[in-house]
Amino acid sequence: MARVAIVATVVFWIVYVVYTVIAEFLNNGTQSFQFTTEAISYVVVVTFLTFSALMYLIARHGALQRFRAHVRVPRAELDRHFTDRHTSMTVLVPSYAEEPDVVATTLWSAALQEYPELRVVLLLDDPPAPTDPAAVAARLDATRAIPAAIEEALAEPGARFRDALLGREIGETTELTDDDVAEIAQHFRWAVSWLDARIAEHAMTDHVDVFFVEQVLGGIRHEFAVTAEALDAATTDGFRLPPAHAVHLLRRLAWTFTASLTSFERKTFASLSHEANKAMNLNAYIGLMGGAYAMEATPDGTALRPVGFGDAADLVVPDSDYLLTLDADSMLLRDYCVRLVHSMEQPENARVAVTQTPYSSYRGASTRIERLAAATTDIQHILHQGFSHYNATFWVGANAVIRKRALDDIVVVETRGGFTVKRYVQDRTVIEDTESSIDLGTHGWSLVNYPERLSYSATPPDFGSLVIQRRRWANGGLLILPKYFRQLRERRARGERISPIEIMLRVNYMSSIAWASFGLVFLLAYPYDSRLLSPMVLLAALPYFIAMASDLRYAGYKRTDILRIYGFNLILLPVNLAGVVKSIEQAITSKKIPFARTPKVRNRTSTPLLYVLAPYLIIAFSIFTLWRDLNAENWGNAAFAAFNAVLALAAVVAYIGLGTSLVDLGIGLTNWLYVTPKAAPVARAGGGDGRPADWQTVLYHGAIHDHADENPAPALAGAVSSTSDRKAAA
Repeated sequence: MARVAIVATVVFWIVYVVYTVIAEFLNNGTQSFQFTTEAISYVVVVTFLTFSALMYLIARHGALQRFRAHVRVPRAELDRHFTDRHTSMTVLVPSYAEEPDVVATTLWSAALQEYPELRVVLLLDDPPAPTDPAAVAARLDATRAIPAAIEEALAEPGARFRDALLGREIGETTELTDDDVAEIAQHFRWAVSWLDARIAEHAMTDHVDVFFVEQVLGGIRHEFAVTAEALDAATTDGFRLPPAHAVHLLRRLAWTFTASLTSFERKTFASLSHEANKAMNLNAYIGLMGGAYAMEATPDGTALRPVGFGDAADLVVPDSDYLLTLDADSMLLRDYCVRLVHSMEQPENARVAVTQTPYSSYRGASTRIERLAAATTDIQHILHQGFSHYNATFWVGANAVIRKRALDDIVVVETRGGFTVKRYVQDRTVIEDTESSIDLGTHGWSLVNYPERLSYSATPPDFGSLVIQRRRWANGGLLILPKYFRQLRERRARGERISPIEIMLRVNYMSSIAWASFGLVFLLAYPYDSRLLSPMVLLAALPYFIAMASDLRYAGYKRTDILRIYGFNLILLPVNLAGVVKSIEQAITSKKIPFARTPKVRNRTSTPLLYVLAPYLIIAFSIFTLWRDLNAENWGNAAFAAFNAVLALAAVVAYIGLGTSLVDLGIGLTNWLYVTPKAAPVARAGGGDGRPADWQTVLYHGAIHDHADENPAPALAGAVSSTSDRKAAA
């Protein structure tokens, strides 16, 4: 049926072009310039929209083949794989202004991963000394304390199970008695009791906490409880447990409860980049890995200086074979690490740089908009599996296991202000993971989506935070497209065979938001000639809508949610257009677009004025178009306008809310009355203000410490205005 849908889409599009557009020109001779222009533009818009629908169906077909071919690796085979492999992994959790309890659940899900050598680092990007109210400082202090609290909680079970493992490894060659097996089962029951205590003390405030308790802690508890019961049943049946299997079982316990946790704040060091984006937060720490550093006080702050082997160091950052990047609002299921690393260490995956499970959404959200955003997220999980089938995978930054050696291949090193800045993940655009996918492919690396749901992440709970997220997602694809074409040339020069489907999927992924947004605007706004309308257009789109409805049902939603998603996308149309326009602006000006983080707080985020008004304008214009087309007896356009008006109105009521719109409208109309006070300028040494410089600044920066590139003219004028000023400057 997936293949039939693909063929039907292509056939109906061809039939439309031939029997509606071309036939109109052949049968009626010379057409007016207006009709010719309308026909060309309409066919272009319909073709691009049909192409995106076709790419959905092709990706979906690839996903079905991957799901059918996937065979889950048994636990015992995973145990054997890691018997003599002890590769290290560092989990990096970038965080900015997060709620402490949100960060805590994320860190717990990472710390409880079963892995031989695991290090979890919370990369705090908040201002280290906040000037905001005391509540902000208190939240930051609470977040800073989380890694140590988790490490302390893991100390008792970790020590218990490491001792048990050591004792069993020493006596591995001895045959196990029933008492030995009963002791191992007791260790698993002790772990179950420990997890029960954690579950009982965890505060349940929303559906994310329910997921953490049931799927993260509860998932580990269930596996341990079932293992203990299986050991008892094996003993009852007279099965003699092999000594090597006993070691594997104890390793599960020891590795699950053994993780080191720490935090790192790049903004406390003057020698590291402070650029406000997630990419540079990651880059700052990755660039330090494998080195030792001394802290040196400077007038600008503390600088990190590399020290040689054997010299005293204030900071040592271990290197790692693998990195796991994890957003601060995401969680991992218990066997995420072992399954993904096992996949990467298979011979056929030696050149795989990134393996990930595109995140799914937490179920049971309390708001309609969060549930619908979750539905679109779960659909993307399916599509990304199809991308892997056609070698068109993109890195999705919420979670991924990355081979450190691959990042070393794509690093860009530059010197800024006398300090070395390493960029592994490019921050030229706000979709840094997509651009890094292209960089890795250029260097001969590939990316893979693991065909299981092992990671979950939060979706925006309100329209305001959703606007920030989707505007960022729509920004950057067009900028990356030229780099992808350069990658294609380099891969062909190496003799690689590149599938046309891979190219089409990647181009659609990076640019479809642009043409779909502008195309929908044309269809909504322009009164096309009724002769261009045909049932063939609807038939070409029908397989796409039927397939998506089926996918929604498969993911646990209703088939009718396809209509809600359509209305949802209508009210997001201005958001997507704004992101595309920002991309075009950056392409023209070469000025980097600021990175807008998606708020991950429990309070509602207000929506900017433009995006409050725009959905109502879409509804009003659709009603106006309906009235105009009814008077002109243009029944096809009238039906389309009525369909859009109804679904957009339903989306506004269900996902924004009339009362919420009024509140945000009031905020938007009164925001201009308030200004943020500017901080007093900091005196610069020798900057022409007549004040003497402190000796530390002079010795570090020199006699004149102007930021001349920021405002050169005033500094120059002040330096030469008079003889006395010149003497003071000297």
